[in-house]
Order: sequence, then C-alpha cells, then structure tokens
Amino acid sequence: MKRMMNITKKSIINRWIFNNFFVILLILIVIELAFIFAIQSFYYNSAREYMKSKANEIAGVLTIYSQDSNTNFAGEIREMVESFSDKDKMELMVINSKGKVILTSSGFSPGETMPMPDYESMKNSEESIGMGITKQPTGEKVIAMSYPISNINSDYSAIRVVSSLKEIDDHIRNLIIMVTCICVVVLLMLMFSGMYFVGSIVKPIQQISAIATKYATGDFSVRIKHNSQDEIGNLCVAINNMADELSFAETMKNEFISSVSHELRTPLTAIKGWAETLNESNDAEMMQKGIAVIVNETERLSRMVEELLDFSRMQNGRFALQMENMDILAELGEAVLIYTDKARKEGIDIIYNEPEMLPIVYGDKSRIKQVFINIIDNAIKYSDFGGSVTIEATENDGNVQIVIADMGCGIKESDLPRIKTKFYKANHSRRGSGIGLAVADEIVTMHGGTLTVLSEEGVGTTVVITLPAEKRT
Repeated sequence: MKRMMNITKKSIINRWIFNNFFVILLILIVIELAFIFAIQSFYYNSAREYMKSKANEIAGVLTIYSQDSNTNFAGEIREMVESFSDKDKMELMVINSKGKVILTSSGFSPGETMPMPDYESMKNSEESIGMGITKQPTGEKVIAMSYPISNINSDYSAIRVVSSLKEIDDHIRNLIIMVTCICVVVLLMLMFSGMYFVGSIVKPIQQISAIATKYATGDFSVRIKHNSQDEIGNLCVAINNMADELSFAETMKNEFISSVSHELRTPLTAIKGWAETLNESNDAEMMQKGIAVIVNETERLSRMVEELLDFSRMQNGRFALQMENMDILAELGEAVLIYTDKARKEGIDIIYNEPEMLPIVYGDKSRIKQVFINIIDNAIKYSDFGGSVTIEATENDGNVQIVIADMGCGIKESDLPRIKTKFYKANHSRRGSGIGLAVADEIVTMHGGTLTVLSEEGVGTTVVITLPAEKRT
C-alpha cells in the first residue's frame, strides 16, 4: 500500500510537471524569443535609420557642392570624409565608378577582398539604397549601407557608411541575460509554488490512503486531521463521518450478534433442559408444564428467525407484499388477543379501546399484523410489572391511525434518532434482536404509511402507526 501511495504521489507530480511546468516553460521560451527578435529588430532598425539619415545628410551636401562650378568636388568630398564628425561611431567610405573604395574616414584602405553585400544590393535595389550585415575577417559584425551618388558626380558611384554592431549586440546580450534571469526566477517561483500546491493535495491524499487502509482492516479508531476548508477538507470531513457511521454500524453489528446469540441460546437452553427433564420424568403435571414451555420457546425462536429472514429479504430487495383490501381492526384485534394472556402473566394490563368501525386499508394482512405484534411485544418487553399498555385505533384525515403507548422505561433523547436503525438497541438489559422495529418501519413505509416513535426516559414510549385508508365510493 505504501508503494501504491508513492506511485500515486509521483504520478500526480509527474502529471503536474508535464501538464503545467513544461507548458509554462514553453510559453516563457516563446516570450523570450519574441523579446529577442523585437529588441534586436528595434536596435538594428534604429541603427539603419541613423545611418540612412547621415547618408542623406552627406548626399545633400554633395549635391550643393556639385551645383557650384567653382568648387573642386573631389577636394570637397575628400575633406568631408577626412573631417567626418561621427567617425568614432561609424566609418564613411567613398566608392568610385569602378566599385572600388578610394576614401575612408579612418584613413585605412579596405582590402580588395572585403565583401560589400550592401553595395551589390544597392545596384540591384529599386530604392537604390543597399543594406547589409557582414562579419569582418577579425570576426567583428558590422552593419553597412551604400547610398548612390552617381547622379551627383559620375566619377563616384556611392558613399558607404559602416558601423560596428558590437555595442548594440553587447547591449542586446545584456538585456537577454536580464530577461532570461527574470524568466528563470519566475519559473522557479512557479515551480516552488506549484510543488507546494501539489504537496498540499498529495499529503492529505496520502494520509487518507493510509487511514483508509486501517478502515479496511476494521480499525475505525483514527480520524483524518485537516485544517483546510476547501474540497480536500470537505473530503476529509466526509471520510471521518463515514468512519463514524462504519464504527457505529460495526458496534451495532457486534451487539446484534451478541444479542441474537443470547436470544437464541436462552430458548434453546430451556427447550433442551425441559426435554431432558421430560425424558426422565413420568409426572403428568410436569409433562404438561414442560410441553407448554417448549411450545412457547419454540414460538419465540420461530418469531426471531422470521424477523431475521424478513430483514434479509429487505436487504436483498426480495421482500414482497400480498396486497388486498383488509379489515385493519381484525388484524389489530388478533395481535392484541395473542399478547393479552402473556401480558397478564407478566403483571401488565393491556387496555384496548376498540372502535366500532374503521375504513378499509389496502395492504398485506400478515405483514400489518406482524407490525402490530412487533410493537405490542416491544411495549410489553420494556414495561415493568404493574404497568399498562394502551392501544387505540382511530380515523384521521383519510388515514387509519393506531397508537400503542406503554408506561415503561422509555428511551433516551439521544437514542431516538437511531431507534429505527437496523441492529440498534437503546436498552441492552431487555431481550430482543434490535431489528423488529426496523422491519416494522420498513413494512409500514412500503404501505405508504409512517411509523413515529415518541418517548421520554422514565415516562414511557408511544408508537404512532399511520396507514392510508381506501377511499370510499
């Protein structure tokens, strides 16, 4: 079981990692790549625009020089290149009509093999402006722009502005590192918070699994501790309540087994004892007395077995009723007659206020009589010597109502909600299996009626049975 809990824990964490962590990681990677592309485009475009503005500015000046016939154009362009104000940021070059660099603001002539993709692009571009990013033989990355001036002076084909991208790339790299660090911090925070959240779910589940294992072995003594008020907390409360009910049911089951064992042993002991006595005696009076005891104890056993069988049928859904129109007074009268002599022997008076007539009830005669027998038997069982049991039957709002009240020991207020629960016995000092009232309640409910128990400890108990009467035509 412990291995299963570990597998469950790993499974939940793995699912969280794959379903959430990697998704978040992928989103952050996409965001960072988009940021890198956007920031690089911004800085590179800014550099291009700045270089373009400088080239336009130089071309404008050269246009003015070309329009002045007294000006030495070659000398002016040389002076402009040599005195270029932004030579610390970029290099200005002049390309002649043959495509060779003849002047540079740095004073160094580029090599013959130096690539100039921007110049080639300028010659093939409709806008007549060429842009390009290349790597120098030294490994330095530069951005270059060629601007045509052949229309100003035919001896020159273009001016070329070249700038190093090292500063820009360093700045971009710093921004990327900063954003990456932020993403890593966010990812770690999400990971720790996620693991804490997953742990807050896994730990209670692990605790529930461990305690459920104890419940499976019949140990209902432990309860799940919880502090949260969320769904996990509600689950813990529900399982604790279930454990309370299972514990209560287990206790009732054990008490039921003990009670039934005692109830079965008592009549069997009496039957066996009297049978042995009768086997050794020829006394007619003793014979008659013994047979009477054996008959009574046999009937007691028969009723107990019948109750158990009825309960088993109810549990299995095989409890059937033979419904027909019945005279409720006849069945109630027979039940009273059965217990009149028994009650007298135990010093208890049965007071039966029999009405002249009651409406017809549609139901199972034998089952309804069984209900009356169970209730009257309980009333006598829980009454003391010298007490009385009062039975009344009336018609009330289209229903037949039978009230059976005793002056016995009564029932505690705390026991009343469970009194109709299977196997439950409020008073363990009296005989009985604890299922008679549960069976009676089920029978009455199947007839569409109600069985209500009213009781006060030390005063007595009143049972009210209400059955729907057949409508008179």
